[in-house]
Amino acid sequence: MVLFCAVRWLGTMAVTDADPLTFAPDAIPRSRPGALRLGDCVRTFARHTSPRIIVVALAAAVGLRVALGEWTWQDALIPAYLIISEPITEWLIHVYVLHARGVRIGGRTVEPLAAREHRAHHAAPTELRWVFIPTVALLAFLPTIALLVFLYTLVAYALAGGPLLSEWATALVVAFGILAGYEWCHFLIHTPYRPRRWYYKLIWRNHRLHHYKNEHFWFGVTSHVGDVVLHTNPSQATVAKSPTARSLAGTG
Repeated sequence: MVLFCAVRWLGTMAVTDADPLTFAPDAIPRSRPGALRLGDCVRTFARHTSPRIIVVALAAAVGLRVALGEWTWQDALIPAYLIISEPITEWLIHVYVLHARGVRIGGRTVEPLAAREHRAHHAAPTELRWVFIPTVALLAFLPTIALLVFLYTLVAYALAGGPLLSEWATALVVAFGILAGYEWCHFLIHTPYRPRRWYYKLIWRNHRLHHYKNEHFWFGVTSHVGDVVLHTNPSQATVAKSPTARSLAGTG
């Protein structure tokens, strides 16, 4: 669910054949001839704006947490809750934000930036630029996460007490770490790799089904748990191929 899942469970990977969901093999520069290596993907990932912004935000949150001190047992409880709830949160954002329909205002359709960019990603999933969270959306998203996490921390504080700011900083570190994990996993799924380990193979396969089989199912990116719990993880053999999987015309 977090960043280590994509690294720890990948193992040795092989370059794919032509795949309509992945970047072309030459989209990621290779450090040496032959097989595309995980390090090549990391270097390409690190050159893009959204991963850099997220890493800076995460580093700032870590620095704040260390500076505040006051470590308590709540520093284990809060991350546990955020990590457990992350698959449902990811599912809700994917369904109700990324697949949101536009609203008609004054004869024009107004669509949230995140939804518009995600529609472009479905239309052209091999385009590297559409894989990452848009910079403008991310700059709005980070303070929103900080606020929501603070409200959650207030509830935890009311129930269990403890140092409020320290608990908030702990939650912020975990929330930004989860966001980094999402951005990394989504990027890696679109790179020219074939999965061999079961976990990565699962999210890799489900993401392809979401893009090319039916956009109404398989919303998880870092985990399929949300799909299982919310009944959007059917056997692909029972689901008809959607004519709007690329355009997202049927979502919302």
